[in-house]
Amino acid sequence: MKMGEGVEWSLHCCVTLAWTEEQWPVPIARLAAWFDLPVEYLKKRLQALVRAGILTSTPGIRGGFGLARPAEQISLLDVVTAIEGGTDPFRCTEIRQRGHSGRTATADFAHPCGIALAMRRAELAWRRELAAQTIADLAAAAPAGSAERTRCEIANAGRTG
Repeated sequence: MKMGEGVEWSLHCCVTLAWTEEQWPVPIARLAAWFDLPVEYLKKRLQALVRAGILTSTPGIRGGFGLARPAEQISLLDVVTAIEGGTDPFRCTEIRQRGHSGRTATADFAHPCGIALAMRRAELAWRRELAAQTIADLAAAAPAGSAERTRCEIANAGRTG
């Protein structure tokens, strides 16, 4: 399954916002500079997270973004769904019922397509894994020192720029 880069950007920003919650709101320009991302593209991703209730935003010169709820209550699935949408990644079109196959094996179609069932099981397992992990889990699993370095440098960026 392929996800867009917006998922990676969004997850990293959510972890950063979890680490910098005392500095709320964190300006979009600061987040974009921290990850060397284009501001306008990042803004679109973060606005999708605001619409999904994952982030909160404050407009204006002193505005920015923060988590809308505790990091323990934001699953990876929440973020992926907000960015990628909730559509199923696999859609069975029952090609087995078309062409020569469809004309000669009609009794075989009484049961659901085995390929569709296998893909659905895999998708459900993927969704369960994403739902079981939170932004807090990602923040806790990050390399030692990452949170403190991020807090300090994001705060210092606010004083200098």
